[in-house]
Amino acid sequence: MTLNPIHIIGGGMAGSESAWQAANLGVPVTLHEMRPDRRTDAHHTNGLAELVCSNSFRSDDDESNAVGLLHWEMRQSASLIMEEADKAQVPAGGALAVDRDVFSQGVTARLEAHPMITIERGEVAGLPPEDWSSVIVATGPLTSPALATAVQQLTGEDALSFFDAIAPIVYADSVDMSSAWFQSRYDKGETEEDRTAYLNCPMDKAQYEAFIDAMLAAEKTEFKEWEDTPYFEGCLPIEVMSERGRETLRHGPMKPVGLTNPHKPEEKSYAVVQLRRDNALGTLYNIVGFQTKMKYGAQTEVFSMIPGLENAKWARLGGIHRNTFMNSPRLLDHSMRMKAAPRLRFAGQVTGVEGYVESAAMGLMAGRMAAMERLGRPISPPPMDTAHGALINHITGGAEAETFQPMNVNFGLFPPPPAGAKKGRRGKADRKRAYTDRAKASYLDWLSREFDYAAA
Repeated sequence: MTLNPIHIIGGGMAGSESAWQAANLGVPVTLHEMRPDRRTDAHHTNGLAELVCSNSFRSDDDESNAVGLLHWEMRQSASLIMEEADKAQVPAGGALAVDRDVFSQGVTARLEAHPMITIERGEVAGLPPEDWSSVIVATGPLTSPALATAVQQLTGEDALSFFDAIAPIVYADSVDMSSAWFQSRYDKGETEEDRTAYLNCPMDKAQYEAFIDAMLAAEKTEFKEWEDTPYFEGCLPIEVMSERGRETLRHGPMKPVGLTNPHKPEEKSYAVVQLRRDNALGTLYNIVGFQTKMKYGAQTEVFSMIPGLENAKWARLGGIHRNTFMNSPRLLDHSMRMKAAPRLRFAGQVTGVEGYVESAAMGLMAGRMAAMERLGRPISPPPMDTAHGALINHITGGAEAETFQPMNVNFGLFPPPPAGAKKGRRGKADRKRAYTDRAKASYLDWLSREFDYAAA
């Protein structure tokens, strides 16, 4: 039997994973990526699955963390994104961080070599042709204006959008190690490399107060007609956080807990700026949580006030761009199809999930669902008590459409833990383990049934 291809628009995290999953189920795929024909404000290469903000996939703890559980479920599903992330891993304590170039190159090479996948470069402007009977739109938060406008006209919905920001990256050899030191918070990690995965720059109270004053006074990028676009709470620029209170950063990305300055072990730092390794060589580090809308000149002046970064050389300064997402609870059905045009599925950040891993996970689900549909097999989303199922439920009806905002995976999206799970602070770890144990069993059961359906 000759199958018509599934067309996937967008070669980011979600599109790459969608293509991999569908092709591995035996369905031909045409993956459309508009770069290099059409550039974006955030991408720097033509590689597939390019990481444009952080290089972190966040916690890899699958026993007590929801994103770590999502990693685990994706690995059970032979995720391309997770396989290449594991290969490109750089030390990051208990987190999974990658060398972004190695990662993108690995994903691109695997997709280019797959016999069931054809990659076509060029923009899909407007709605896909009518003879594309199965389409996954995985264009991400930087959807081209022509396609975004066409989708808006089709649905009658105004696009929802928010600003997302990029953290600056510094050359490691320009950091003054007489002030800075290597240590992961609470010495977390199984190896010495993990336990020393972060560079730390301490501040006393006077330095912190002067830094806050300079940052608040610095010249910022103005957005004019975009100014009414809300920020995503999980990725606020540091100056926006500071405007909410002078102590906000000290209790957020600059919190000093779990760290001991070996240069002054008798003194407790008032605040600490952390830098995380950005590549396998350890030559680049990004400043954790330092997304910013300060202009470039202001960034170099303000960031030079950080002890250890007085003479820093910058591989990339911070930036900010507008991300777009759709009102998925109103527009999508439970198999991620657009209600107004069921041949179109949506996946990734454009659906209102936030984060690299969440985007790839929704691509994984969209690819499998589209392939099963093409094969004439039943489509069944994973149960709600799994990480994938909780996310799908949230974006396809679990969230309130009127107040819908981008969401990271978290245990608040899951059904309550089984009866008998301990409550209170002492039982917090047990409750998280109850979530993850239940999810793992449920996901494996779902996968076994999916395998039976696909093989039928």
